[in-house]
Amino acid sequence: MAGAVAAAGSVEQFQKLLQRPDRSLVVVHFWAPWAPQCAQMNEVMAALAREHSQVTFVQLEAEAVPEVSEKYGISSVPTFLFFKNSQNVDRLDGAHAPELTQKVQRHAAGTAGTAGPGGAAPAQEQLHARLRGLINAAPCMLFMKGSPKEPRCGFSRQIVEILQKHGVAFSSFDIFSDEEVRQGLKAFSNWPTYPQLYVRGELIGGLDIVKELEASGELDTICPKGQKLEDRLKSLINKAPVMLFMKGNKQMAKCGFSKQIIEIMNNTGGGAGHCQGAEGKWGAAACAEGGELMGRTSVGREIPGTAWNT
Repeated sequence: MAGAVAAAGSVEQFQKLLQRPDRSLVVVHFWAPWAPQCAQMNEVMAALAREHSQVTFVQLEAEAVPEVSEKYGISSVPTFLFFKNSQNVDRLDGAHAPELTQKVQRHAAGTAGTAGPGGAAPAQEQLHARLRGLINAAPCMLFMKGSPKEPRCGFSRQIVEILQKHGVAFSSFDIFSDEEVRQGLKAFSNWPTYPQLYVRGELIGGLDIVKELEASGELDTICPKGQKLEDRLKSLINKAPVMLFMKGNKQMAKCGFSKQIIEIMNNTGGGAGHCQGAEGKWGAAACAEGGELMGRTSVGREIPGTAWNT
């Protein structure tokens, strides 16, 4: 299994994967096939699996194994749980590749101390391996002071504004959170200041370089673009002839309104072509047919004879 990511499709498989005889680290990714951020994090997991052969990486489709998801309070995807000796020792919610890499490295280091004499790499090589992992944690990585929401220096704030203005999909690492990374990356990249921008593992430069690339128009060709929210919503709405956005899924609705609209649609003989789990502000399910919003539960009651074109 070294270098590969295992799949847990049942409670039994999940329990078996947790019971590692050597008590090594097990990282479980609770994911969903409809979430694009999960696909990206699956790639990150695959890269981490190749780097950390002593760690067991597992993918578990959250809605397919609801017993496990409910037991550990999984309410959104992606979510990552870290286990040692079958005990949950850490958690990460969201698609944060740098934080996932950092947590894997930290927990793996705590269980990898059993190598024989001379088995441990020199400290500098270990640091360089860690830095390479962080640099390649996402297609576009920004090492900055603070976070995109709360930059802690003017240069970091400016580079974030430029990247966001151009719709660049990037992850970030707060160098203030780890002094070893802060000092080590400057020597590793031979770039003495922050912020530092990397694309596909290659150093692009700091704020001045990014400004030059923006002025020349090259920034849009170099950096990967994120999918706009409007485009993502359109894609979801048109994923099937009838799309139901609800709390839970067709097999297990998680609110009364969602349960009622599922029953109404099933009773009319059509059913829902596709159901999308969503936590909305309405407290009710919403249905779209042919890309057009038909309404919520109350509308479904008003037109019980509707034939849903699934």
